[in-house]
Amino acid sequence: MSLLRESLKEIHKRLASRELSARDLAEESLRQIEQKDKEVGAFLLVDQEGAMERAAKLDEQLAAEDQRGILAALPAGIKDNLCTEGVTTTCGSRLLANYVPIYNATVVDKLNEAGAIAMGKLNMDEFAMGSSTENSAFKLTRNPWDLERVPGGSSGGSAAAVAAGEVYFALGSDTGGSIRQPAAFCGVVGLKPTYGRVSRYGLVAFASSLDQIGPLTKNVEDAAYVLQAISGLDVKDSTSADVEVPDYLSALTGEIKGLSVGVPKEMMGEGVSAGVRARVEEAIQKLEQMGATIKEVSLPHSEYAVATYYLLAPAEASSNLARYDGVRYGVRKPGKNLLDMYLETRSQGFGPEVKRRIMLGTYALSSGYYDAYYLKAQKVRTLIRQDFERIFEEVDVIVGPTAPTTAFKIGEKVDDPLTMYMNDILTIPVNLAGLPAISVPCGLADGLPVGLQVIGKAFDESTILRVAHAYEQATERLPVPPLGGIEA
Repeated sequence: MSLLRESLKEIHKRLASRELSARDLAEESLRQIEQKDKEVGAFLLVDQEGAMERAAKLDEQLAAEDQRGILAALPAGIKDNLCTEGVTTTCGSRLLANYVPIYNATVVDKLNEAGAIAMGKLNMDEFAMGSSTENSAFKLTRNPWDLERVPGGSSGGSAAAVAAGEVYFALGSDTGGSIRQPAAFCGVVGLKPTYGRVSRYGLVAFASSLDQIGPLTKNVEDAAYVLQAISGLDVKDSTSADVEVPDYLSALTGEIKGLSVGVPKEMMGEGVSAGVRARVEEAIQKLEQMGATIKEVSLPHSEYAVATYYLLAPAEASSNLARYDGVRYGVRKPGKNLLDMYLETRSQGFGPEVKRRIMLGTYALSSGYYDAYYLKAQKVRTLIRQDFERIFEEVDVIVGPTAPTTAFKIGEKVDDPLTMYMNDILTIPVNLAGLPAISVPCGLADGLPVGLQVIGKAFDESTILRVAHAYEQATERLPVPPLGGIEA
């Protein structure tokens, strides 16, 4: 068995006894990447030199001190929209193909403080706009469960790298489901924290009121460890919340007796495939057997969530992406004059999905349409948030499917944007309301992973971790995916 599939506690125990070194773990990660990534395509850049330097420093620290960070020596993958000092950060776009940040994102600094080893940058849909990682300008990422299928998106590289055993954990970002949906497709755990729980400083913005950074891991306990390391107030992020960070590991009791679990009828209805519905219903029955009280609830405005999201998110993207003009950074295309240079740079630098969303967002914000579209969408967003608040007066958590189907085939939806957008129908409401949610594997349908989504109250990550962990402990783990099982 690969070192990267051992438990975090076992790895720390072996590090403490000097039986294992940070170098061993970094080399194992590089070996797995070399062996598997030609087929999976999770990495855009492997920072071998940086990883080995970091491992050498960690081994010196571990030899000199008894104390170690909570993520000591664990190889990690970083989604390529998180700034990494001195290491290319492309956001999966030609426009930023040559962009090398001069600073780290706060979460990258926090991973360093916790002792993790960044192995490189992971593929993604361009500027995080997509649900399949097919919108990357550079390469295709494949699902380790079936190389003919997508890994989900936009954090598809992050989910695929963890599922394939190339890294111990990865960071992704979630604007409308971009951590949870790929986690479901690839059979791993994906956690989207409450908006404001984790600093967004150094995350290249897509939609600033929706974006949130979170972990993708092999199991729920690892998700708690990573969340512990990256959470907290950051004065460099004006939207970072000054809310105390609890001890997430203490929430993993394995006990959910007496908790009230809401199941929205809208999440189990039309559009959810029979296989996904069956696995989620089995998971709900399991929660009931474990002592939870199950209650049917309703999110009446959730049917408007996709329409609301695809007005608000593109509007914010239109504003945020206006800075990419080829003048200050990124790839610059020549033109006869300044306006011509802007036109050439943006038309050649952005891919079709990004252009589609910029145009949609610009239209929604334009004079004469602002009130009819953008302002109305903001009002519906409030109604969606109020639906959740009303339900959380009666229940502790909400559960349902993470995605309406299992991973679809590469190329199946890429030419049909509306069908692709509907793939996020179950995750988008959570972002609009700013709530925390986790996707945990709940079995297979037609040989592919299904994700159970657990949604919590604002800043109550502890309870969703508790429920997800208890469920995980009480059920059989998924087998290692076919490609993830190859060991040299």
